[in-house]
Amino acid sequence: MAAHRKPRQRTSGGHKARTAFTLALAGAATTTAFDGTGQAEPNLTPAQVKAKVDRLYREAEEATEKYNGAHEKATAAEQRLKSLRDEAARKEERLNSARQKLGSMAAAQYRDGGLGPAVQLALSDDPDGYLDGAAFAERAGDRQSATVSRVRRQLREIEQLRGSARLELTTLRTRQAELKKHKATITGKLDAARTLLSRLTEAERARVTGSTTTGGGTRASRATTGTRDTLRTPGSTAGAPTARAAAAVSYAYSKLGSPYVWGATGPNAFDCSGLALAAYRSAGISLPRTTYAQIDAGRRVSRSELLPGDLVFFYSGITHVGIYIGDGRMIHAPNPSAPVRVAPISDMPFAGATRVV
Repeated sequence: MAAHRKPRQRTSGGHKARTAFTLALAGAATTTAFDGTGQAEPNLTPAQVKAKVDRLYREAEEATEKYNGAHEKATAAEQRLKSLRDEAARKEERLNSARQKLGSMAAAQYRDGGLGPAVQLALSDDPDGYLDGAAFAERAGDRQSATVSRVRRQLREIEQLRGSARLELTTLRTRQAELKKHKATITGKLDAARTLLSRLTEAERARVTGSTTTGGGTRASRATTGTRDTLRTPGSTAGAPTARAAAAVSYAYSKLGSPYVWGATGPNAFDCSGLALAAYRSAGISLPRTTYAQIDAGRRVSRSELLPGDLVFFYSGITHVGIYIGDGRMIHAPNPSAPVRVAPISDMPFAGATRVV
C-alpha cells in the first residue's frame, strides 16, 4: 500500500507545482499587459482607461511636434536642394556656351594649320584636369586666356554646387527617415488609444473624451466648466492687446468643432500648434511650426498677465499649445477624440505663455 501511495503524493505535489507555475504566468501576463508585452489586458475601469488614453495622447502629441519639426526641416532641405540643382543647371548652360567659344577658337586654329591648346581643351575628356596640368593660360593668347579662366572658374563652381547638393540630399534623407520614425510612433500611440476607447460603452467614452451624447451619437462638448457655459460670449475678442491678436482669437473661434488631425494646419483640420500657426497666419503673422519654437516667437508673459491672443503652453516638454481667450480659458485642438474647443487652462500643467503681438 505504501508503495502505491508514494506516486500519488508525487503526482499531487506536481499538480500543486504546475498550478503555482500557471498562476505565476497569469500574474506575469497581467503585470506586463500595461507595457503591451503581455498576452492579456486586464479589465480596466473607465478612469484607468482615461489615464492611459491621456498618456498615449500626450506621447502622440510629443511625437507629432517632433514630426512637425522634421517635416519643416525636410521641406527646407528639399527647397535648398532644388535651388542648388537649378543654380548648377544655369552654370552648366553658361559653361557650355564658354566651351563652344573655345571650340570656335580651336576650329580657327586648325584652319590656320595648327592644333593649338584650345583644341586640346575642347577635345579633352577632363577639361578641368587639363587646365590645371597644362598651364594653358600661359600658352594661350589674352583672349583665349580670359575664356579659359572663365571655364575653369565655372567648372569649379559647378563641382562645389554638386558637392553641396550631395550633402543636402543626405540631410533630406535623414529628415525623411525621422519623419517615418515619428509617424510610426504617432500612429502606434493613436491606434492603442482607439483600441482602449473601443472597449468602453458609448456613455463611458463620452465621459472619458469630454463629449456629450445626443440621441444615438456623440458630439464634442464645446465647453462646460462645471455648469457654466464657457461660450457665453461666442467670438468675443474683448481685451485683446492688438488688432492682430483679436484677429487670431476670432479665427480660433471660427474653427470651433474642427477635427484634430496630427500634422494639419487648416483650414479644415488642425493639430495644436497647427491651430496657433493658422490663427496668426490669418492675422498676417508667420509663426514657427512647432510648440518648441512658438514659445519663443514673442515676449514671454506670466500667467497673471495673460490677455486674449496670448499663446499658452503646457507640460514640461512644451508639447501642447492653446490660444488664450480670457477668463482662464483657451481655444485649442486637444487630440483625435476631441475637436477644436474651449477649455480651462487649468486642465493641463501650465508651462508658460507668449505674447506674439
